[in-house]
Amino acid sequence: MSQLHGSLPAVGVFGGTFDPIHYGHLRSALELVERLQLRQLRLMPCAVPPHRDAPSCDAGHRAAMVELAVAGEPRLACDSRELARAGTSYTIDSLTELRSELGEDCSLSLVMGCDAVLEITTWHRWQELLDRAHVVVIARPGWQLPDSGPVAQWLREHRLLDSRELHRRACGSILVEELRPLAISSTEIRELLAAGRSARYLLPQVVLEYIQAHNLYQ
Repeated sequence: MSQLHGSLPAVGVFGGTFDPIHYGHLRSALELVERLQLRQLRLMPCAVPPHRDAPSCDAGHRAAMVELAVAGEPRLACDSRELARAGTSYTIDSLTELRSELGEDCSLSLVMGCDAVLEITTWHRWQELLDRAHVVVIARPGWQLPDSGPVAQWLREHRLLDSRELHRRACGSILVEELRPLAISSTEIRELLAAGRSARYLLPQVVLEYIQAHNLYQ
């Protein structure tokens, strides 16, 4: 994959509980890498999410499953930094660390879903996110972005129409990308496994074998 001429190298970070990781996560991640010409996309399991109940599976297991899922794709990686921090996992802290590591000459993008964007004003220090990174919003069928209020204004002020602009500066912009919908959910997988039914073909076989070996979601 060639880098755009005269532009910054680009790295993305895709946070989530990944409880467990499945093909919907992985296909979206790979499409983003290719469409946005990212050098790497890091999948970052959230240890203690601030906006939802604690995941049913220990963070160490969730990170291990992400590691297994991306092992065969060098453009994807597991970033387990939030597992090493005590307390609530705030995205702004992770972006601050990543920016310090990558330097100012790298484009950094935070990937999030439309549902997260609708709640962005409840995020810890949300106004500072664009000081550290770009935001890439994954648009899904049925979701609509707001047309009024603080989130709508935030989108209007910073939204890009051309993904190539992500490579022109290190941070500060919002891009909305529509990706192939895969109707797979971690909740559905957990329910299938709890009911003793098969979750095969919804997630990588190596992840399913890990789940079975450690008696997760039973």
